[in-house]
Amino acid sequence: MTDKIALVTGAGSGIGRACALGLLAEGWTVALVGRRAEALQETASAAGTAAPRAVVMPCDVSQEAEVAAIFEDLRARFGRLDLLFNNAGTGLASTTPDAVSGEDWRRAVDVNLNGAFYCLSQAFRLMKEQRPIGGRIINNGSISAHAPRPGSIAYTATKHAITGLTKTAALDGRPWDIAVGQIDIGNAASEMTARMVNGVLQADGGMKPEPRMDLHSLVDTFMAMVRLPLSANVLFVTVMATKMPFVGRG
Repeated sequence: MTDKIALVTGAGSGIGRACALGLLAEGWTVALVGRRAEALQETASAAGTAAPRAVVMPCDVSQEAEVAAIFEDLRARFGRLDLLFNNAGTGLASTTPDAVSGEDWRRAVDVNLNGAFYCLSQAFRLMKEQRPIGGRIINNGSISAHAPRPGSIAYTATKHAITGLTKTAALDGRPWDIAVGQIDIGNAASEMTARMVNGVLQADGGMKPEPRMDLHSLVDTFMAMVRLPLSANVLFVTVMATKMPFVGRG
């Protein structure tokens, strides 16, 4: 496994950190990508004896030139990429569409959708050129790729768009053995979902605490996708807190 190279965006915290550590624990070399170098270094340090295989690469994925630069760095260091986890994302404060400014809308789209595309595009280019060809790309779609929360128009729109990105890239990647799939996550216990413990706005206008699942359950699902041969692909998988309000009315 020591020759397997992965790149994880949003690796400085939460889901990205947990999945990066899961890869490192199984012998992968992992490029840790995110805006905050200090947070990425904390992820690397948390890997313990695997820390030497963690490569800190600060980058704002919303900036196309910065994404191109880290992929050139990756190419120069390793000559290939076996796995991209398109995980970086951002949300806005809960509000109705009329209160979302164009600037805030563009910020969400730039990170959640454009950033994912820039990384996927660069990964395609490298995976088509390398020998042996091919690799795996996993996009973080979120439960919001299926159903919105109140006041989440920008986040939900970008996550619905990620589903289109996944489907098209999965089709386009076939001739080069590039397997593209999506993991849709509901209420993983991370910094982003901490507020759910005290109650979040529901579709009926009420406030309700929501259960969360341990990050280990998410990582187990992610690693099951990663371990597949390129001849098999999990196109979509949903992993969620069992009792969260999603299926049906609750």
